[in-house]
Amino acid sequence: MQAKYLVIVESPAKAKTINKFLGNKYKVCSSMGHLIDLPKSKMGVDIENNFQPHYIVIHNRRKLLTELKKEAKDKKDIYLATDSDREGEAIGWHLAGALGDGKKIHRVIFYEITKKAIEEAFSHPGEIDLNKVNAQQARRILDRLVGYNLSPLLWKKVARGLSAGRVQTVVVRLIVEREREIRAFVPEEYWEIEAELEKKMGGEGSGFIAKLEKIGTEKAKIKSKEDGDSVLKELGSKEFIVKDIKEKEKRKNPIPPFITSKMQQEAFNKLHFSASKTMRIAQQLYEGLEIGEEGNVGLITYMRTDSVRISDEAHAMAREYIDKRYGRKFLPEKPNVYKSKKSAQEAHEAIRPTSVSMEPDSVKKYLTPDQQKLYKLIWERFVSSQMLPAIYFVTTVEIEAGQYLFKATGSKLLFPGWLNIYNHAIEEDEDKDKILPELSKNEKLVLIRLIPSQHWTEPPPRYSDATLVKALEEKGIGRPSTYAPILETVTKRDYVQRDKGYLYPTELGTIVTDLLIKFFPVLLDVEFTAGMEEELDKIEEGKADWIALLKTFYTPFIECLKSAKEEMKDMKSESTPTEEVCEKCGRQMVIRWSKNGKFLGCSGFPECKNIKSIEESPTGEIKIRKEEVTEEVCDKCGKQMVIRWGRNGKFLSCSAYPDCKNAKPIPTGKKCPLERCGGDLVQKRAKKGFFFYGCSNYPTCKHTASIRSI
Repeated sequence: MQAKYLVIVESPAKAKTINKFLGNKYKVCSSMGHLIDLPKSKMGVDIENNFQPHYIVIHNRRKLLTELKKEAKDKKDIYLATDSDREGEAIGWHLAGALGDGKKIHRVIFYEITKKAIEEAFSHPGEIDLNKVNAQQARRILDRLVGYNLSPLLWKKVARGLSAGRVQTVVVRLIVEREREIRAFVPEEYWEIEAELEKKMGGEGSGFIAKLEKIGTEKAKIKSKEDGDSVLKELGSKEFIVKDIKEKEKRKNPIPPFITSKMQQEAFNKLHFSASKTMRIAQQLYEGLEIGEEGNVGLITYMRTDSVRISDEAHAMAREYIDKRYGRKFLPEKPNVYKSKKSAQEAHEAIRPTSVSMEPDSVKKYLTPDQQKLYKLIWERFVSSQMLPAIYFVTTVEIEAGQYLFKATGSKLLFPGWLNIYNHAIEEDEDKDKILPELSKNEKLVLIRLIPSQHWTEPPPRYSDATLVKALEEKGIGRPSTYAPILETVTKRDYVQRDKGYLYPTELGTIVTDLLIKFFPVLLDVEFTAGMEEELDKIEEGKADWIALLKTFYTPFIECLKSAKEEMKDMKSESTPTEEVCEKCGRQMVIRWSKNGKFLGCSGFPECKNIKSIEESPTGEIKIRKEEVTEEVCDKCGKQMVIRWGRNGKFLSCSAYPDCKNAKPIPTGKKCPLERCGGDLVQKRAKKGFFFYGCSNYPTCKHTASIRSI
């Protein structure tokens, strides 16, 4: 039977999953994302004509568009089932323009790929939302105006191949400013004093620890060992008497199901997934995976959402499961409802499993380990969100010793509630079981010992994927769907690097950020960037005009650009003299700068091309990295090979450089495990900034391994 209707989605996996629900009347094809966009080779925006965009078919998508036109030729009805966000709406709008001549265009939106959701969407199709399209166009053109003007400026003033973005540069700014806070931080000493106490007629379990909270009426502040010793001396002669006992039940309420940003944060904290990895795996769970006899199944709802809303059907599904699995005592009288932030799109739901009966353990064998971990996190978060609060019995005891007030807190979990499922929370819960002995008011206690401990105030921590996403969300910069690609971009550009899960700016990122902040202070202002996001939201809601927004932005931006072109420092020509003498020509060595960082170069360049690798300490001190001479001989000129440093770490280089430019990675001492290869495993650096091991026979052998695996 020949299909009567054409359905277009974005990915092949999504197409495969929904195809089984629609039957033979529908032909489901994928667009593979955007087919039509602004050109890469030029601005593509007619600024004089109200910023009209000049869209073209993306070069490597022409064949795909031709195939879609062929499929559409004999179909009167075309259903556009692209994602429900701005990008998905824009993709659908472009497809309607390319395929819709004489056709009836239907827009279908669903937030989960299940039979019921698909049938409901196709029973009530709508139209393209032009407000959403205009919001996407405004964002796309804003980013193009910034990127295609600032990038050439950076090429001229700093180095070729650099880029700048309206949001990405603000993200780097936050990381740069945090690094400066850390470096400027001066730690301050402070001391804490605890008392190990015991009941007078105490036996086993009668001892406990209390912490000094107050001296007189003021909070205890002990700033030196001398002050601490003075307090210890005075406390040694005091009686410790129970002043007050407070007992109460404390309820710990369940937390909402995931929105995109919270999922990224929790996946980083609990699973050590980067934001981009989390989104990639979530996309797979949403679009569908082979689950035994069920075939392709979409396991979770749409993963780009800022709403914590749950449908009535999902509430009922969760309540039925909790009642059967855990009993009525875990079930609230009414479904738990959570409030989304003001800007959230309430048409969306929170991220949840499409069916709670698909328990994590029951689908484990069909998923990769990473897919299973993320699915389990999403499933547990959703189900636990519909349970009763946990209940603790909390005891707080105040103990007097003269003018000194100590405090001890004990707690006992009376009812686990939602923590019965979401035990991630109980692991880090400050209220988990900590039992105090039975005490009474005015009871005298025995002092076993005083425990002084020295501490130092700490600087703010570097951002991780989780804390940066949280900061971006709180400041209103970008949107949850953009966090992962922004982080990927700034690491790929080498503006930011990761070290043990934390983000720090490179010298390149710091220099570019400082230059741009100086000449574009408003553009890179955090509040201004957040304000632009709010304006884009208003366009999507039909409350603002997208062309008016572009006009408001463009005029002051171009004025700043003119000043920057004339006054911005040319980093490529900057040099700082040193006392180092070039051993090849006798001239003075100077510190120069390239996009790979600072280096020592001969002032006689270009006649003398002698350079040396240097490193800068946190205090700004410059040191020459000494070349390590190896026993290996250059296979091109016969000179000794030395270990040098580059942007990708250490590497082997000919000592005759620059006359001989032979260079290669340093072997790890381990052989490629693939049979008949014989290559060495060497350390390499990916475009995304992380290091890995690859075979020295690449591209003949493409074996790779993670750093942790060998």
